[in-house]
Amino acid sequence: MFSEKIDLIKKDIDIHKQKFNSNNFEVGCLIIKEANIWIEQAKNRPIPNMLFSEFWYENEVCILFSDTNLGKSVLAVQIANSISKGIPISGFKLEGGSKKVLYLDFELSDKQFENRCSEKYQNHYQFNSNFLRAEFKADIEIPKTFNSVEEYLCDNLTVIINTVKPSVLIVDNLTYLSQEHEKAKEALFLMKALKKLSKEFQISILVLSHTPKRDESKPITKNDLAGSKMLMNFCDSCFAIGGSNQEPSLRYIKQLKQRNTEHLYHTENVILCSLDKKSNFLEFHFEDFDTEKNHLQSNSILNSEEKDEKIRLLVSENLPNTHIATRLNLSEGAIRKRRKKLGI
Repeated sequence: MFSEKIDLIKKDIDIHKQKFNSNNFEVGCLIIKEANIWIEQAKNRPIPNMLFSEFWYENEVCILFSDTNLGKSVLAVQIANSISKGIPISGFKLEGGSKKVLYLDFELSDKQFENRCSEKYQNHYQFNSNFLRAEFKADIEIPKTFNSVEEYLCDNLTVIINTVKPSVLIVDNLTYLSQEHEKAKEALFLMKALKKLSKEFQISILVLSHTPKRDESKPITKNDLAGSKMLMNFCDSCFAIGGSNQEPSLRYIKQLKQRNTEHLYHTENVILCSLDKKSNFLEFHFEDFDTEKNHLQSNSILNSEEKDEKIRLLVSENLPNTHIATRLNLSEGAIRKRRKKLGI
């Protein structure tokens, strides 16, 4: 039986070789060409632009994950807003002009979304018309022809993408789509489907996910992503948000997987941000670059009141923020924020 299959494949190869030259042919699910021909073809396609610095490039399926309440949805909306307007987030890079973004929001209600984008439901933030947001219908019923909500959604997305023609798709979040997505079967189906959509329609996809309860005294790794092995295999890039022990509003962003760039934002060079709502838009603000170890729980030697007292003392000695940060094993950005709150 096995030998018969081999013979059929060989016969198929011979047939296709007659259509093409001996080094360029198709058989079954594979396309075979000389390496130089692949490169010549690739030359005619544009170089992928950065959508969010080196963390996410065009036509990539990228994963953003974090623990709960660290602001991954906030950052995702901010990225969507940036891309739709063609304006980079301060401290980050965006290449290319404005693009149409479809944001699948399975986390917030429209009222919760409004709250994040207004000042107590007044003075609402104005988005670009390129920013489209979608929610699941409250009374959704899955047709019997589909085995799961994932299958139904992916089928719907094919139609929607053909109609709306977005350049960017953001899925918030994977946890909602599949309560058992840690299991290999669920993760494999979702990532394969999104990868297929990305290739078929040449769109960039950002998928939000979560991390199970983790040890906050240790650096974030690929293994902290729920269902990490399968999800990591089928994504092109991945980055994560970590909390900081230095200041409740501080977050750091760390790169975990990349294909279009070198590994820039690793444990020795994370991007430090503050999460603030200065007016009518909750967002991340770039603060500085730092090492991850400065923000892990194990470094929290002093409580908040003790830190403030130490800062007051060192400020009275006319020491600059950088020196105070070194003394207290904190970042310069954290010292700056504490001094602002303390009025010193």
